[in-house]
Amino acid sequence: MKKVYGSAQDALDGILTDGMLIAAGGFGLCGIPELLIDAIVQSGVKDLTVASNNAGVDDFGLGKLLATRQIKKMMSSYVGENAEFMRQYLSGELELEFNPQGTLAERMRAGGAGIPGFYTKTGVGTVIAEGKDVKSWNGQDYILEEGIFADISIVKAWKADETGNAIFRKTARNFNPPAAMCGKICIMEVEEIVPVGSLDPDTIHLPGIYVHRLVQGAHEKRIEQRTVRTRETS
Repeated sequence: MKKVYGSAQDALDGILTDGMLIAAGGFGLCGIPELLIDAIVQSGVKDLTVASNNAGVDDFGLGKLLATRQIKKMMSSYVGENAEFMRQYLSGELELEFNPQGTLAERMRAGGAGIPGFYTKTGVGTVIAEGKDVKSWNGQDYILEEGIFADISIVKAWKADETGNAIFRKTARNFNPPAAMCGKICIMEVEEIVPVGSLDPDTIHLPGIYVHRLVQGAHEKRIEQRTVRTRETS
């Protein structure tokens, strides 16, 4: 099966539809599938639901899809760094399903493992628990959370072979593996594609069985928060 495509647009060709659920890897601007996001913006699809830890910043990453109003609902754990995300939510223009961060990661992982739901203590007694099934074990309450089964996943890796076996670099690993696992179709962008057999099997973070389409490209890699100090002189 051919997995390597020439561009992000080619890799998404024929699979984007209005109203679909997309799981997106990344955390802030770290490890985000920026090329695939740009291609989705250009495609013009709308009424999207996106499951992602957050939505980048106003002019980069998923923030671009918010700016073009292509997203109708976010499933996220954090809003803070994107002013347009916050504005749309507070004004009632955007639906938001808040998730505790670990719960969101586990919902993606569960979907990838074929698990329809799981019980967790996180969120018990808060608005997160409203409308959810509650069960007790050993005197403790747990709420039912559903696995996420996305129509497509868009993720970014550092390096992959031609079959999609992938390595993520340091903190860019974040939400990418569980996001990749929970999509019916996973599209991955990478910085480098290497020949099959050139990666040490013990270093692979995501097996190629989860990856359906692969594209290599150049990435901007913006820094979300840059903190510097004045150099001390003697």
